[in-house]
Amino acid sequence: MRALDEYLQALRSQDWKRLEACLAEDVCRTGPHLDVVRGRRAYVEFLAKVVPRLQNYELQVQRIRKLEGGSALVELCEIADIEGVRMEHPEALIFDFDEAGAILRIDIYLKQPPAHRGRRAPGDV
Repeated sequence: MRALDEYLQALRSQDWKRLEACLAEDVCRTGPHLDVVRGRRAYVEFLAKVVPRLQNYELQVQRIRKLEGGSALVELCEIADIEGVRMEHPEALIFDFDEAGAILRIDIYLKQPPAHRGRRAPGDV
């Protein structure tokens, strides 16, 4: 999972060439809103466009778990200043790798509090 460690360090430092080297040519990223980015170049261009716009961007990794079949689950928090307010966005990402160990697939899931305090979201216990 060397590619995963490199990827996270490269994202943290916004080193797009280093990040690109971690990805399979046909990488597929599915975001939290089911938005899909396919291909190494397209994904790096996407990140290079979005991340630098986030003021005081910070990436904190809480834990990495190896999953059956060679995949990995990463719990992290992306932090940035949005309209002058420091905002935290906790996420869970699932990474799949190709046979060479490059990142082949990234699925991103957001952790969010309920929309309204006191109200339960469907499925809450």
